[in-house]
Amino acid sequence: MNASMNDLILESELRKDPVIGRWVIVAGGRSQRPNPFRNYSTAIKNDQPCPFCPGREAMTPPEVLVYRSQGEGPAEAAWEVRVVPNKYPALRIEGALDKKGEGLYDRMRGVGAHEVVIETAVHDSDPPRYSARQMVDVINAYRDRMTDLARDTRFRYVLVFKNHGGAAGASLEHPHSQIIALPVVPVRTENELAGAGRYFDYRGRCIYCDILAQEIADTRRLVAQNTDFVAFAPYASRFPFEVNILPRHHDAFFWMLTRHQMEGLAEILQDVLRRLKLALSDPPYNYMIHTAPPGFPHTERYHWQMEVIPKLTEVAGFEWGSGFFINPTPPEEAARHLRELERVMDVPEGHLLANPAP
Repeated sequence: MNASMNDLILESELRKDPVIGRWVIVAGGRSQRPNPFRNYSTAIKNDQPCPFCPGREAMTPPEVLVYRSQGEGPAEAAWEVRVVPNKYPALRIEGALDKKGEGLYDRMRGVGAHEVVIETAVHDSDPPRYSARQMVDVINAYRDRMTDLARDTRFRYVLVFKNHGGAAGASLEHPHSQIIALPVVPVRTENELAGAGRYFDYRGRCIYCDILAQEIADTRRLVAQNTDFVAFAPYASRFPFEVNILPRHHDAFFWMLTRHQMEGLAEILQDVLRRLKLALSDPPYNYMIHTAPPGFPHTERYHWQMEVIPKLTEVAGFEWGSGFFINPTPPEEAARHLRELERVMDVPEGHLLANPAP
């Protein structure tokens, strides 16, 4: 290891997110502390019958989307992916927003949609072990449901996210992810749109396209890439081993994915999750899809992306009080470690960074 990398690991520095302007403390020296990462388990204790397993379809609300296999057998056992309304929704789909003011405060009814994507019929599987076709089906379900929910004029944003493991927020072990349609645009998204807009006004280019070009040229933070997507550790990573996945082709909306692009996204998402599983002993994690809101008019300014965050550290008093995050693992070091796993990963040759796409 050269001196500059040693300096990077042992000294703290502040890094600024180029889109939203958030500062992060990359405190490499803190990784030398005893047990710098929490030893979280993905296990979820639940003695009740799993409502997501085949044969128990009556335990969930009726599905709003289902993909079935082409094989023989009873229909209820032949599904591949099911999407159902959440039995305990954060927001309910019925009714009008009924916006009101109380002095300087604003409120509205909790109208929205909250759905669960049951990703597979196999209870003890997880995305790194899915077949390529199964992972494509999951992504296709995201796209189909986002497209449908975006047609409802009450909803201004549709968020897809996955919680893997109890420490990351999952309450059931059976592989699933969630979709929530909101009557407002989240502050995080508004900040991204504003930051991307400022950059475009100044330089006349998409900031995400420029980030992508710089990361590909730099290579230090690259994790994996294929023909359609690039995965890298963000320059101002908030958390250890955080990974962003960006499409090479500029598009503001996730739901505009073609079938070919869905296959590329499925491939690189599984690749990233396999690397994290090997590197960090199957950590809990979250992933989220960031997309422009329905009807967003300035499509040249925004670039949809996926964010993958392992649950390794706690957000504590300093983070809540200051808005700063402390990351004990420099993204260059995390990316290097994830890249080196190609030597032991059982994946098709030509799909990873060792054989990068042009």
